Amino acid sequence: MPGPTRRRALSTAAALAAAAGAGTLLAPGARAAARPQEPEHRHSAPESFDEVYHGRRIQGRPAAGSGHHHEHGGGYAVFVDGVPLHLMRNADGTWISVISHYDPVPTPLAAARAAVDELRGAALLPFPAN
Repeated sequence: MPGPTRRRALSTAAALAAAAGAGTLLAPGARAAARPQEPEHRHSAPESFDEVYHGRRIQGRPAAGSGHHHEHGGGYAVFVDGVPLHLMRNADGTWISVISHYDPVPTPLAAARAAVDELRGAALLPFPAN
């Protein structure tokens, strides 16, 4: 019996690729059902805070303005020693600041504390809003 021909090998490869593609079309629904549900409070408005952390006063509250600076902060303003900390809310509900941009945290309070830790006693300078 002769070995497999090029045509038969290509037909087999195409059939396997089609079967694999059909499996991946069904898999996302199965993966979504198996994934635990996200907490509903993840995108809720954070509470206000006012505390002293490592000798620095950090404050956070819903932002009253509607300018460009506050749009990224999800309508929330954070201050370190009275200086605004530029804050942004990610699509997944986490928060980042201009100081700790690559380390998302769950709340604005955690972002303020991370900024104080990163500043290591240095003064926070105002971030120019465009």
